Amino acid sequence: MSVGTPTQPESFSDFGLLRHTLQAVERMGITTPTPVQAEAIPALLAGRDVVGQAWTGSGKTLAFGIPIVEVCDPKVRGVQALVLVPTRELAIQVASVISLLAKPHQMDLQLLYGGHSLAPERKSLKNGAQIIIGTPGRTLDHLRQGNLILKHLRVCILDEGDQMLDQGFAPDVERILEHTPKQRQTGLFSATVPDWVSKIASRQLHDPVTVRIHNAEEEPEIRHVVYQMEVGEKLGALRTLLDQREEGPTIVFGRTKHGIRKMAKKLAALGYPIAGLQGNLSQNARERVMKEFRSGRVPILLATNVAARGLDVAGVDLVINFELPESPELFTHRSGRTGRMGRRGEVITLITPDEMRKWRQFERALGRRMPPDTWGSPHSLKEPHSTNERHSKPKNSSLALEPRKKPNRDGTTIDNGRRLSSDKRHTARNDNRSSAPARHQNLGHRNREQPETNGPGPEGSHTSRPSDEGSRTQHSRKRLGPKPQSRRGEQTSRFGAPGSAKGRASSRSHSRRRGTTGR
Repeated sequence: MSVGTPTQPESFSDFGLLRHTLQAVERMGITTPTPVQAEAIPALLAGRDVVGQAWTGSGKTLAFGIPIVEVCDPKVRGVQALVLVPTRELAIQVASVISLLAKPHQMDLQLLYGGHSLAPERKSLKNGAQIIIGTPGRTLDHLRQGNLILKHLRVCILDEGDQMLDQGFAPDVERILEHTPKQRQTGLFSATVPDWVSKIASRQLHDPVTVRIHNAEEEPEIRHVVYQMEVGEKLGALRTLLDQREEGPTIVFGRTKHGIRKMAKKLAALGYPIAGLQGNLSQNARERVMKEFRSGRVPILLATNVAARGLDVAGVDLVINFELPESPELFTHRSGRTGRMGRRGEVITLITPDEMRKWRQFERALGRRMPPDTWGSPHSLKEPHSTNERHSKPKNSSLALEPRKKPNRDGTTIDNGRRLSSDKRHTARNDNRSSAPARHQNLGHRNREQPETNGPGPEGSHTSRPSDEGSRTQHSRKRLGPKPQSRRGEQTSRFGAPGSAKGRASSRSHSRRRGTTGR
């Protein structure tokens, strides 16, 4: 077992890799191995089992991807390497990296994950794909149906190993490993490896080499800001933070599928370019959301923890924890979506007074102090606490103090569909914005009119549609005809005057016939 600060090699050629592998890495634009690659690649090439722990964005995929293509034999048809990951999105991402390494070796790679037909996967397995990347549930389905044969497996990798060995995935993972040879080589990689993971891993790994990167100079530069506020202030605070965001992608994390779906609808209706990613979406919808987010067409992603694991989206500048995750490990994985591969990032966490005890537990588990500032308090007018010295100045907000207003010929202005007199045009303000900390207090919400398109909004949300209620009402009245008027100008029913006994009795009788009484 080895734990330490690695000796950094100058290039990948120092590992003695095959020519096709070196060419593939060079085409990726990567020249110098990262610390986790420098330690893990030689150990895996030597046939050792490995437990690799390093921060997110440190290059763990290449750390096990390069040894996989070096160990597998392209002349042998059949599964030789298996990579298990917790989510479909991570499976797609890992495959996109390893396929670039496997293609020059003329090796076939197949993804196994739910949400679509088994037939294409079954066909690829039958044709002898050598490298498999899959989620535990789908992989187990193919094993049970006899489509996946692992008797010739050489390497098995558990990516995001702490989640792969928790109570949710551990039974499926153990069933899968029961179908593999005992002589297999096994690797476990994750940003967090708690003690309980190490104990469980010891049953599946044989005398593993432990690679744990502690080099503070290599850790990502992530600035943490924490705000404490009441539950009712959260949405207004989130809007202020989104209005202040920079041009890069932003991820907002929530805890539940329903909460993400509901919040996505609200923000989309307010005009924010947003999409929601949560487990209830179809696979096609999930892939469409990620494609739009990666391309920049949708710069704001609302997500549950499905997006907290291993997703590598270039240039994510800001992560907002709208709700605290269930564990400190998930907090680490959420934070790891920013500050990747040497970039700087910022993580803003919103907590309520009831969550202070849980937050202190997070601080102890993470080994760092991150005291919260109260949203709107005098103390919050000072510089918020952070884990490093990075502080990006807010944009010039002088033009954003008031919503945009269209001048009228009569001296009034139009604001969001309402006509305001000139002496009242400067009085509209958002209460939540007025209590924001200094860094965010003068960033007012931009005038976001309701979208007028009839088409669907971003996936996971929807935009408003023009109401056709008026046209339906006119059509209904035309069909039924005008109702007679009483002498007092009241509208009467054809069953009798509204105040008469005959009218009341007739109405009840009519309601019973129609089955509407009591509804």
